Amino acid sequence: MDTQLRGIGMTSARTRERLINRLREAGVSNERVLEVIRTTPRHFFIDEALAHQAYDDTALPIGYGQTISQPWVVARMTELLIEPGTPAKVLEIGTGCGYQSAVLAALCGSVYSVERIRPLQEQARRRLVELGLAKVRLKHADGGLGWNSEAPFNGILAACARPDIPAELLAQLADGGRLVMPVGDRLQKLTVVDRRGDEFTTRQLDAVRFVPFQRGIQ
Repeated sequence: MDTQLRGIGMTSARTRERLINRLREAGVSNERVLEVIRTTPRHFFIDEALAHQAYDDTALPIGYGQTISQPWVVARMTELLIEPGTPAKVLEIGTGCGYQSAVLAALCGSVYSVERIRPLQEQARRRLVELGLAKVRLKHADGGLGWNSEAPFNGILAACARPDIPAELLAQLADGGRLVMPVGDRLQKLTVVDRRGDEFTTRQLDAVRFVPFQRGIQ
């Protein structure tokens, strides 16, 4: 396991540095985020057969019709989420393989992550524990419902796209908090929502492509 986590060959430090340079060129500027992307072993969160692509700036399949987001998307969403300041409590919708959870755990206070596909959640739990990130709390549930019993959250990040933002998630956003998620159907935009009291300010930014936000559990 130590060798796998350190990374060799196509997962080497030089390979990771090339990725960081590409992210900078693509506009990611938060150095804290870039450092976490550099040091988080992305190859550990994907099938070993795909390890040679782990530090390419591309999404990769993780099974069950889901993907691990491309590093630029992870970095961009993360820097938007922490832009106003370090959120003490973050809700992640769509744990997936656990990679985004690991990045958030390195930058935020506490992380609560919801996943609707149980086998993915179980794999993510094992990986996070092996990385010493057992503080990430996981829940097998419909992500559209959020995690009401632990609300409010200073930050909410959703790694799946919907034509609109679920009212349940907005209600769980703390005053002064920020939500980041892709919004749209065929044409998706990274969308940022800031809450001030009962007012929500929405901005649409980069064009992205995410798997659709699905309801229910499996």
